[in-house]
Parts: sequence; structure tokens; C-alpha cells
Amino acid sequence: MVSIKDIAKQLGVSISTVSYALNGNPKVTEETREKILTVAKELNYVPNAAARSLKKRETRIIGAFLTTFEGAFYGQLLQGMKEEMNKRGYDLVICSGVQSHRMLSEGTVDGAIVLDSLFTDQELLLHAGRNHKLVVLDRELSHPNIVQVLLDNKAGATFATEYLIRKGHKKLYAVTGPEGSFDSEQRLAAVRQTVERNAPLQYAEIPGNFDKESGAAAAARILGEYDGPAAVFCLNDEMAIGVYQALKDSPYRIGEHLHVVGFDHIDISDYVQPRLATVDYSERRWGAVAAEQLIKLIAGEGAEHERIYVSLIEGESVRQV
Repeated sequence: MVSIKDIAKQLGVSISTVSYALNGNPKVTEETREKILTVAKELNYVPNAAARSLKKRETRIIGAFLTTFEGAFYGQLLQGMKEEMNKRGYDLVICSGVQSHRMLSEGTVDGAIVLDSLFTDQELLLHAGRNHKLVVLDRELSHPNIVQVLLDNKAGATFATEYLIRKGHKKLYAVTGPEGSFDSEQRLAAVRQTVERNAPLQYAEIPGNFDKESGAAAAARILGEYDGPAAVFCLNDEMAIGVYQALKDSPYRIGEHLHVVGFDHIDISDYVQPRLATVDYSERRWGAVAAEQLIKLIAGEGAEHERIYVSLIEGESVRQV
């Protein structure tokens, strides 16, 4: 059996460096970590904890790995996971941060649901190659031990952009999510395609971070160059709420000067005035389906890739121009 000594010898690094890299310790650089993971995969390295798990050791615990817990989005998603797991005799533990990744290799959890940009694709494929069972919510990966349960981001972004265009808008802004976000990239690709199909349109993108602060900053930029009614598609509701807050003490009005659409249909979107137009789906169902498919994967019961469908909720935040 290949050991960490073999990996260290091939790369000319210390055993402790290899151990740190395999366990996600921040003491090693990302570049070194990537090299070590590549060699570990090439040598088919299996950690001792994983080897022992071949005896069918179970914890009946599943990990949900998240980049962050901020915002109104995560509560319903996690509740959906928890309810489905509890029905099937599993408990949920919520994990965040690079250090928590070792819970997979050490066999602390029986499987993982991943919505975590700190996991690289290579790292997840390495875990899958060691027979760890994974459901991914934030990327497309092909492996027998990985199931994708993905939101239909492209359809939702297309619905939102076409809605603004149908309302007569010729000047459009898209406020994006954080760099590297799968959801943001998928939504933005659909916006660009829709804008291109409906050319000529005046179109610009403003970097955002899926939070209220970046929504408010985007609104400040738009107002700074304001020359008439503009449509604003915020790629999540948190940023749309930030736009509302930025206009609160200004002479500009939502639905008159800026016409805003969000994405996620968080609770507050039903209560802001004017009511926010947004892309809707069930976060609770998304979490439940992810949990269901992971437990099927663990049991060898034929888990399948799933797509979570979306719809557009119209609101007074967008009016005809």
C-alpha cells in the first residue's frame, strides 16, 4: 500500500508537508497542495482511515460543507437536508473552512453535500476516488461516487432577463456574484446569451458579492451615471435588497427610475415595497433532494443527478417603460 512517505519521496518534500496537504492544513501553499494531491491520485494513495472504513464502519452522520452561512438563503436549504436525513436515520453536521475537509478523509462522516468553493474539483475527485460519497450543489463533476443536484440557474437568469426586455427596457445592468461562484457564472452566461439574442441593447456588468453591501455599491454606480430608467438584474436577492436600501434616502424610486429583479425569493422579498420581482425555487426541496440522493448513493440504490427547477415571480419593482 502506498504511504505518505512514498508521496514525499517522489516530490522531495517532508512527510509532514504531505500530511498537511492531504488534511487541508493552511500551512502549505495552494500550489504545493495541488502538486501533492496530483501525485497522491497518480499513486492511488488511500489513507489508513479510509482503508479501515472498508469494514463497513458507519457513523450515520452526513456533512454539509458550506463556504459561509451568511444571508437568508441557507436556513431553508439546511432544514430540508436535516428533515430528509432524520427520516432516514442520519444526522447532519455543518462544516466550513479548509480544516473541516479532513472529516471526509478521516471517515468522520459517511458522505458529504458540498456547496463550498474552498473545495477544488481535484480534491473532490480524489475523495470520490477513495470511495467517499458526495453530492455537489455548486459544480459539474463526473464520477460514479459523485451526484450533481444543481439549480437551474440558466433558466432562471433567462426568465429574469427576458422579463425586463419584455417590459421595454433597453438599458440593462447585471450585478454579479463573487468571482469563482458556479451559480453566478451560470446565471451570467444566460444573461449574456439573452442580451445577445435581443441586440441591440445597452448592457453592463457590475461586480458583486451576493451581499447587501455590494448591491448598494452597484446602485451608487448606476445612479452616478443615471440618464434615464434602467433595468437591474441582481444575481441574488441579497444584492437586490442592497439596491433598495441605497435608494431609500434618495430622490430615485424602485419601479420608476431603477427596475430591479433578484434571484432566490428570500422571505424579505415579499415584504419590501414595491414588491421585488425574483426567481423562485424551493431551497428546502433542494436540500431534501440532495440528502435523498446522497443516502441512495451511500446505500448503492441508484442515485441520480437532479435539476431543481425555477420560476419567475413578477413584482412591482419592474414596470413597463
